[in-house]
Amino acid sequence: MLKEFKAFIMRGNVLDLAVAVIIGAAFGRIVTSLTDDILMPVIGKIFGGLDFSSYFLVMGPVPDALKGSSDYAALKKAGVPLLGYGEFITVLVNFLIVAFIIFLIVRTVNRTLSTFEREKAAAPAPDSAEVQLLREIRDELKARPRG
Repeated sequence: MLKEFKAFIMRGNVLDLAVAVIIGAAFGRIVTSLTDDILMPVIGKIFGGLDFSSYFLVMGPVPDALKGSSDYAALKKAGVPLLGYGEFITVLVNFLIVAFIIFLIVRTVNRTLSTFEREKAAAPAPDSAEVQLLREIRDELKARPRG
């Protein structure tokens, strides 16, 4: 059973999947940082606040210690029911960035493959073995002395 498991793990597609997951996780962190640290502060500034994640609606009672607080994380940690539309918008922007980048990658790959297929179709097909043999016979007949 251990040999079968090792053979399964060492197959190319399993290793490719593992690499893709690791790269995807790292890419996700980059996009999250881009969104949280660069884009959302600019969007927040445009809409009147520096921290976009602080946009939320309180949907239930707030403990006395947190009355008047605008700290989304503290309120959420305290169990206050919140409608955190600012966090949702941040996650949505993350998704749109990832989706757009994946779209660009797939589009580039498709165009490259399409170009390769066109070049392959435009290249003349090699002569078949029969055609090559007939040409050799023709050349031999031409080379014979006439007499």
